[in-house]
Parts: sequence; C-alpha cells; structure tokens
Amino acid sequence: MTPINQPVTEEGNVVSVFDFIRGNIREYGMLIALVAIMVFFQIYTGGILFKPVNLTNLVLQNSFIVIMALGMLLVIVAGHIDLSVGSIVAFVGGVSAIMTVSWHMNYVVAGILCLIIGGIIGAAQGYWIAYHRIPSFIVTLAGMLVFRGLTLFVLGGKNIGPFPPDFQVLSTGFIPDFLSFLGPWSFSGPWLQINSFLFDFDKMTAAPIDVQLVTATWTINNIAALVLGIIGAAALVYSAARRRATKMAHGSDVEPASFFVVQNAIMAFVIVFLAFQLSTYKGLPNVLVVMLVLIGFYAFITRRTTIGRRIYAMGGNAKATKLSGINIERLSFYTFVNMGVLAGLAGMIVAARLNSATPKAGVGNELDVIAACFIGGASASGGVGKITGAVIGAFIMGVMNNGMSIVGLGIDFQQMVKGLVLLAAVFFDVYNKNKG
Repeated sequence: MTPINQPVTEEGNVVSVFDFIRGNIREYGMLIALVAIMVFFQIYTGGILFKPVNLTNLVLQNSFIVIMALGMLLVIVAGHIDLSVGSIVAFVGGVSAIMTVSWHMNYVVAGILCLIIGGIIGAAQGYWIAYHRIPSFIVTLAGMLVFRGLTLFVLGGKNIGPFPPDFQVLSTGFIPDFLSFLGPWSFSGPWLQINSFLFDFDKMTAAPIDVQLVTATWTINNIAALVLGIIGAAALVYSAARRRATKMAHGSDVEPASFFVVQNAIMAFVIVFLAFQLSTYKGLPNVLVVMLVLIGFYAFITRRTTIGRRIYAMGGNAKATKLSGINIERLSFYTFVNMGVLAGLAGMIVAARLNSATPKAGVGNELDVIAACFIGGASASGGVGKITGAVIGAFIMGVMNNGMSIVGLGIDFQQMVKGLVLLAAVFFDVYNKNKG
C-alpha cells in the first residue's frame, strides 16, 4: 500500500515534502539561508534593508556580480575556473572610457565593441586551456595579471570620465513609467516599524527589539514597475505549474500540491513586494531588466538545450563525454568566450555606475563571483550547479555586504564573515555528498 504522504498517481509520483527538500537540499538550503540573512539584517538595521532606496542600491551594486556568476557557473560546471574576470572588468571599463570619453564614439558602437573585446579575451584564454591543456587556474591567473597591467597602461594610472549620459543609462537609468497617466497612487495602511538594533558593536551591549505597529503612507511613483512585477510573478507561477504538469505526464517525481502552492505563493508575494517597494522610488533599474533577461536565457540554456547538457556531462566525466563523440575542447573554448563577453558587459556596467573608469575597478570581484557559485551549490569538481543557485549565492554575498556596511562593520570583519560563510557552504555541500 502506498503511504498517505507519498501517493502515486497514474501520471506521476508525488513525493513527500521531506523527500523533495532532501533531493533539492542545495537549492532550498541556500534559499532558506538567503531569507534568514535578509530577515536578520532587516531587523538588525532597524528596517533599512528593505527600504526602496536600499533595495535599488542592492541591485545596482550586485547586478554585475550576478551577471558574471552566470558565466562563471558554466566555467565551474565544465571543470574549470576563471581568475581573470575582475581584471577584464577593469580593462573593458577602461577601453569603454577611451572610446566614449576620449574618442567621442557612439555609445552603442562602443558597447558592441567592448562585448567583442571581452569575447576575444575569453577566446584567447580558452584557446590555451581547451586546445593546449594548460590548467585554467594558470592561464587565467596570468590573464589576471596581464589585463590588470593593460588597464593601468590604457588609463595611464588615472581615472577617465565622466561618461556621456546615454552610456550611464545602462547602469543608472530606470525603465520609463509608460503608465504614468494613471498615477501617482497614494494610500495608507498598517506597517511594522523597527526602531532598534539587536546589538551595538560600539558599546558591545545587546538591546531589545523595538517594533511598533504604525500607520504608513505609500506613494507609487512608477506604476509600470508594479504592473510588470505582477505580470512577472504570474508568468513564473504559470511556468512552474506547466513544468510540474509536464513532469507528472512523463512519470517524474514532483513535489506535493500543498508544497507547490505554498512555495509559489511565497515566491509571487516576494516578487510583487519587491516590485511594489521599487515602484515607490524610481521604478525598475535598467540593469535589473538586463540581469533578469540573462538569468532567464542561461536557465533555458542549461535546462533545455543540448549544449547545456553537454557542458554538465563534460564536467561530470570528461573522458566518457569525449568517447561519446562530443567535442569537449570546443565546449571548453566556448565557455570561456561566453565568460569573456559577460565580464565585458559587467565592465561597462561598473564603469557606467561609477561614471568613470578607474584602474582599481574589479579588484577582488573574481573572488566574489567564484564564491557566489560555490555558495549557490556548484561543485569544485565540476558537473554540478544551477543558475538559480549561483544567483542566490550572489545575493547572499550582496546582502551580507550591504547589511554589514549599514551597521558599520569594518572591512576586516566583513572579509572574515564572507570567508566563513563560503567555507560553511562548501562544507555543507561536501557533507551532504558524502552522506548521500
């Protein structure tokens, strides 16, 4: 007889909540960790974390890390590593400044050329790694040094800026409110206001949490942002429902209906809440839209395409993949070309946000990107990792950076905390792998 908590239908198997979470422990473990970290800093910062201005800053400050994490995940899944992305960010940002500021080149032409330059850099490194079997660690370490030096050479050791306003829109612009004729909307309602910190680092004393129920007033300044958030949430729920129905039709295991409903209700609420908060400020940042489009594109590539499945197969067992007739050298080459293009895009985003190209841009970014992938569940041995995990990992790093900066923690403590979080995430992954 089939247990009540694990019924079997004619179409597919509905596993228990416990079994489903255990089978997806990497993804759900990191998601729970992200939620816990956000709730902690929301309380600890006195409610600052979820303020519209701070949420916008979170997106602007971490979007380029998320974008590079998408490419780095494929590199790690393929069994490689790329230490040069931070230097490529600085170099491409410097080249974009020379083109647009010094040469007064059209920003669209300059942007396309910068992406091409990023791709060429990735191709140059990928060539040595894929076709000459030189370890990626060595090649990209050399690239890190070479392109950091080239950045200093191109910029002459100084900052170049400001950028033309059209170029800055890439990172600092917002989606226009095409529904502005309907608003703005203002309304009042109850809100929990947090007035105190959990702990005072300066005085080393604990303080009680002071939470009050107050009447707050909100003004939606960008109606389009809220509408797009609602549409996006509905689209994601519809897509999840179709994916679950398809799995059941093919006899695959799926989560219980109650878990599916709760999970997607929470997801939809979070998306609408974030869209609402952003709509009360300036709306959806342009770079957020770019980031979401890329996340969707790479999620599709890794889940639904032949090249995505082949990259995972190569990372899991390169010899077996090669014996099956797959050109693993070409696959490795393309993963680095892709990484170079995304690093070039990130370089332009960073330069546009700072409104100048600086030789110090991108310093340490390669570590944040790699850490995001490993925190998100990627395996150091290759073959394992998800796009959603890399995105979650990037935002865990971003929220921690933002929260610790708000509460005034020094950079020394911040680095130690991030290092310990990375170590804990990798230990969690290895422990579950050995236990399984």
